[in-house]
Amino acid sequence: MSDGASHDRHLIIGAGPIGLATAAALKRRGITFDIVDAATGIGGNWLHGVYRTAHIVSSKKATEYSDYPMPADYPDFPSADQMLAYLQSFAKDRDLLRHCEFNKGVRLAAPDDAGRWIVKFADGEERIYKGVVVCNGHHWDKRYPEFRGTFTGDMLHSKDYREPSQFEGKRVLVIGGGNSGVDMACDAGRFGKSCDISLKSGYWYMPKTFLGRPLTDIPLWGLPIFVQRAIIKLMIRLSIGDYRRYGLQRPNHKMFERHPAFGTDLLNSIRLGCVKPRPAIDHVDEKTVTFVDGSTATYDLIVAATGFHTSFPFLPDGLVKIENGIVQVYGGAFPPGVRGLYIVGWAQARNGFGRLITPLADLYARLIALQDELEFPLGSVMEQSFTQRLPTTHLVDPEKARREIRIAHWILPLLKARDRRMARKQKLTAEKTSVPIRA
Repeated sequence: MSDGASHDRHLIIGAGPIGLATAAALKRRGITFDIVDAATGIGGNWLHGVYRTAHIVSSKKATEYSDYPMPADYPDFPSADQMLAYLQSFAKDRDLLRHCEFNKGVRLAAPDDAGRWIVKFADGEERIYKGVVVCNGHHWDKRYPEFRGTFTGDMLHSKDYREPSQFEGKRVLVIGGGNSGVDMACDAGRFGKSCDISLKSGYWYMPKTFLGRPLTDIPLWGLPIFVQRAIIKLMIRLSIGDYRRYGLQRPNHKMFERHPAFGTDLLNSIRLGCVKPRPAIDHVDEKTVTFVDGSTATYDLIVAATGFHTSFPFLPDGLVKIENGIVQVYGGAFPPGVRGLYIVGWAQARNGFGRLITPLADLYARLIALQDELEFPLGSVMEQSFTQRLPTTHLVDPEKARREIRIAHWILPLLKARDRRMARKQKLTAEKTSVPIRA
């Protein structure tokens, strides 16, 4: 652990899947670090943010670390408890637990004039670090729906759902049709008095399996995106059919422009009469909800399966730009103009993080080590490179990203060359603008 005055360590904020993978990569590279997490242990969302009946939607092969397979006796789609046990096993086997401190929330992490990072913790302690690696996840800053009027029943965000008993005897309205919203609608349809689901627009609902194999394991994800879309649309047509037959809207966006939902449980619940689809909400009057099609219904509980904000409340305002939930960083993690700050894991792999995070963490560890050899922040150097662009989506194509990672290892020397050119240009500019002092 840091002694509070050590300047050679990095601080990893978050001990979830991304933080652990990053820590393991730093350790392999000989980069010293501490890990802190506000929770009681490792696991991130799998420890404190999911209902215990949850299962992963991508297969274990698509989710496991590429250098650390899940146990052979795990099912194709492990449970939340199995995922947590897997992460705990990884942390133990990689000897990461001795680097961890729990119940250790970060109140502020800010750079000083000397390029160090001053970190203030919620318990009042203050430390100095060489750099900060932010792995605080994207499933914690709850986003709630906005509608006209006031609902006088109960409101529950999807993150606060734990078990079906929360629905017993209640008329439930679920807002949002992503993976969590689907699971909660199905649970409420089985265990509640009734359940409706309100959707502003259509979702792409994909089968979890096709021809006996998990969809994420079928070898199509390395194909061009338009080919992937064509193949999956054919699968949907064969196994599901037209969404409108279930009372759902057709998606008004291209597949993968938004996060798809995996599984047909919602469609089966609609067919069984357990869940009733509804359009967007027009307004609310006490417990009565009026929808945009003019229909009305009365509810005791609204479940807000409306996602999360992307935020870093412990960083100074304006230090890292966020536009429409997309973090404005180069290379997926490096903000321009800020030395020693790395934002890792804010984006989402669209079909499982496992194939991506291990090679990506190794690349980031190399880049963090490279920062010591550069005069300028990595993000600023990347900003000057014609190959780097700011992201336009929070969804990542894992196979495309893996190809880019392999290429990136070969072009790291170009960053050093770019840094030297930037330094020479800065020096020449300073010489041109300097005014000689006459006696």
